[in-house]
Amino acid sequence: MRVAVLGGTGSFGKALARRLAMAGYDVVIGSRDAGRAAEAGGELGVDGATNADACRDADLVVLATKADGALETARALRGPIGSTPVLCVASELRFTKEGVFPTDEQTSIAERMAAELDAPVVAGLHSLAAATLGGDEPPEEDVLVCGDDPNAKALALELAGKVADGRVLDAGPLASARALEGLTAVIVNLNKRYKIHAGIRVTGLK
Repeated sequence: MRVAVLGGTGSFGKALARRLAMAGYDVVIGSRDAGRAAEAGGELGVDGATNADACRDADLVVLATKADGALETARALRGPIGSTPVLCVASELRFTKEGVFPTDEQTSIAERMAAELDAPVVAGLHSLAAATLGGDEPPEEDVLVCGDDPNAKALALELAGKVADGRVLDAGPLASARALEGLTAVIVNLNKRYKIHAGIRVTGLK
């Protein structure tokens, strides 16, 4: 499977691209700047291209840009993405002196992204940190994925199973993405308070 990691020159995008390449995926890093994409791809031993070119031959597009640019990026790439399934990993957060909070938006970035595209959108990987994802070993954490399209969700679940050593769990419809994005705020607060890179484990499953 060929995976396009858009925003792949950022810390999370590079960590994910590295982990996918180690798992044997055909990976292309996308960026607004072709030179930056080629440089990052060269470091990881994968292809690099503009975001638009990276989308065109992909079986799955991972939109790994920063949250504040995710919707704009998706909107600009509606044509190149076409009907290719999209995995949204973004979480909108509000940073304050009191801590990190979800924003007041009623719907998730993933849901709003789905409204901008002709492709099915799934959401996941929100609880994975770039620092653990990019390590020598896969993070020993569970991974949650949600979405409405069965085929797109299956692709995302397969991918998630290759980047973490925990269980890969179907967290339900795309509406669940609002909770998954909010979970990121909880994890960031834990990381700040306890100086760790927290992950999640779901109990009660055999």
